[in-house]
Amino acid sequence: MTPDTPPAAGADQATPAPPPAPAPAPAPQPAKEPYDPLRLCVYATVALLAWLLGPWAVLGFAVLGFAGYWRARRAGLSRSKCFLRDTRLVLAYLGLIGLAALAAIIL
Repeated sequence: MTPDTPPAAGADQATPAPPPAPAPAPAPQPAKEPYDPLRLCVYATVALLAWLLGPWAVLGFAVLGFAGYWRARRAGLSRSKCFLRDTRLVLAYLGLIGLAALAAIIL
């Protein structure tokens, strides 16, 4: 058999390995979204309500925040993203704000 002759049928022949699959193209990086200053809008809205409604708005937000942190603490939250970090301090802070608002309403 010469190198140019085809092999006989049924002869053991090693099948060549298929070429490796091309590497998948890297996923495109999502475009970085621009900063959304939503917090600033929220702060401005809260300030407007406090200005318009006075101590009633402050009392309402203090009670709302206190109730939210109370529920979160009972669910197991002990560290907050708030500047004060410890939820007990946040609860004390909101309680003091509520008391000050209540005193402003009464006086």
